[in-house]
Amino acid sequence: MTDPVAPIWTAAWIRTHPVRFVGICLHLGFRTLFGIFWLAAGINKFQKQWHTTDILREIFLDRLTQLPPDSFAVWYLQNFAIPLYKPVAWVIGVGEVYAAVGLLLGLTTRWAAGMSLFILINLAIGGYYDASLIPFFILNTVFLRWQSGHWLGFDRLLVQRYPQSLWFR
Repeated sequence: MTDPVAPIWTAAWIRTHPVRFVGICLHLGFRTLFGIFWLAAGINKFQKQWHTTDILREIFLDRLTQLPPDSFAVWYLQNFAIPLYKPVAWVIGVGEVYAAVGLLLGLTTRWAAGMSLFILINLAIGGYYDASLIPFFILNTVFLRWQSGHWLGFDRLLVQRYPQSLWFR
C-alpha cells in the first residue's frame, strides 16, 4: 500500500512540481478564506442568538414576501424551514462553525466541505440563490475533490494513524 500522504513540503518536491505546488497553495489559501467566512457567519449566528430566539423565523417569513407564491422556495420555507426554524437555526450555527474549524484546521476537511455544501444548498432552496453563490459551490466541489487536509492539516496526521477511517480521507 502506498503512503496516502505525499511529502509536498520539501524543497526537492517543490522544485520538481512548481505548478502543482502553486495550485496547492492557492487551494489552501481559498480553503482558509472560506473557513474564515464560515467562522464569522457561525459566530454571528450565536452572538445574535439565532438558536434561542425567533430571528430566523422572522427572516424566513420576510423572505416569503419576496418570492413568487408558486415557487419551490415558498413551499420549502412554509413546509420545512419555518415550522422547524429552531432545529434549522441550530444546524446552521453549528454547521457553520464545524465547517469553519474543519476547513481552517484541515480536520475532517471533506466532511466540513460537505457540511458547507449542505448549508449552501439549503440556502439556495430557501430562495436565497443568486449568482454570488456560484463561486461558493465551485469551491466546495474543489474542497470535496482534493484531500487538502492531507497537504496541510490534521487529516495528514490522523489518516496515518487511522488509515481505514472515512473521516480523514
